[in-house]
Amino acid sequence: MGEIGIDRFNSATEEEIKSAKVADSYFHRTMEVLKSRGLEDTPVCMEVSYKSSNEDEWFVVAGLDEVAYLLEDVEVDARAVPEGTICRPHEPILALSGPYGAFAEHETAILGFLCQASGVATAAAKCRLAAGDRPVISFGARRMHPSVAPVIERSAYLGGCDMVAVDLATKRLGIPATGTLPHALVLILGSTAEAAKAFDEVMGPEVPRTILIDTFDDETVGALEAARAIPDSITAVRLDTPGNRRGDFRDLMREVRWELDRNGFSHVKLFASGGIDVEYILHLNPVCDAYGVGGAIASAPMIDYSMDIVEVAGEDRHKRGKRGGRKRLLELRDGSHLVIPEGADAPEGARDLLRPLSELYASPPDLSALRERVLRQLETGNFPLY
Repeated sequence: MGEIGIDRFNSATEEEIKSAKVADSYFHRTMEVLKSRGLEDTPVCMEVSYKSSNEDEWFVVAGLDEVAYLLEDVEVDARAVPEGTICRPHEPILALSGPYGAFAEHETAILGFLCQASGVATAAAKCRLAAGDRPVISFGARRMHPSVAPVIERSAYLGGCDMVAVDLATKRLGIPATGTLPHALVLILGSTAEAAKAFDEVMGPEVPRTILIDTFDDETVGALEAARAIPDSITAVRLDTPGNRRGDFRDLMREVRWELDRNGFSHVKLFASGGIDVEYILHLNPVCDAYGVGGAIASAPMIDYSMDIVEVAGEDRHKRGKRGGRKRLLELRDGSHLVIPEGADAPEGARDLLRPLSELYASPPDLSALRERVLRQLETGNFPLY
């Protein structure tokens, strides 16, 4: 047993994040040096962007909700793109202006909020693109630390997942959650048929009857066993076959489809999970009806943003290799983006994408509306999967 008052989970508290106790030590040391010179309140402008040599690369901006909460009582002018905006390298997604000491030690948290959430949202968007109109469910919260499960599920849904797996996301964020049944239920009850019957008896009618079929049985046998156990209510069968047992997963699913169809169960859908990623989705699309995606979304590579000074005390000052000076990020009439120096003339019909963060989060945004923004942008067809 841990001592009372001692945090035993390895996660930072809200107070520790808000008070910058999670900051990298060199930010604390930087403030000590600046205070010794009386320079802690030097006015600066900083911008967050992602640098890449691949100009076709794209990412979904997520995590700004937590940045807004972090900065709500901080002396800083913060402007950002609307969350759910799809951006490309070198585009400023967040601009901060004010006395450096007011927000310097929050850089670690700001980048942490944005990098992980944007990575998850971007991976979800790529799976959404690959799957077309087939449902994609976020199954990956179990692959990451449980303290960030709501972050993962929120970002996955924002990026285009139809539903998520963790009920806390529904209670806290209003995100639709779903679930099939685990191997554990089949193992305890002893058969796929018994598990299907028990699930059908206990669950309310709003819960889809998606039955896991590969615990004990060959997939074709398990599919028929599940369908015959609850023929009037079964929705789908889920194949979660381990990679070392499945061979060509698409051929295996075709066998299951054949047997279901010829035995009168053509209405039963096929749901794939277990090691699913963009490449697998594209491979399975000819036969698969829905996907549960785990690690490919939840543990997706972060978007490697950096937060850089571009102006000090009104003077252009920037690190080599970076694009200096304050900038405007414009959306043109065709939906594309253009970065121009602040003060430069904008093309006719262009609109500024950077807006006050306090306005964007004056009230909690509708998460479904943010998701729809992502889906509308994806529909333009200008976003390669690789």
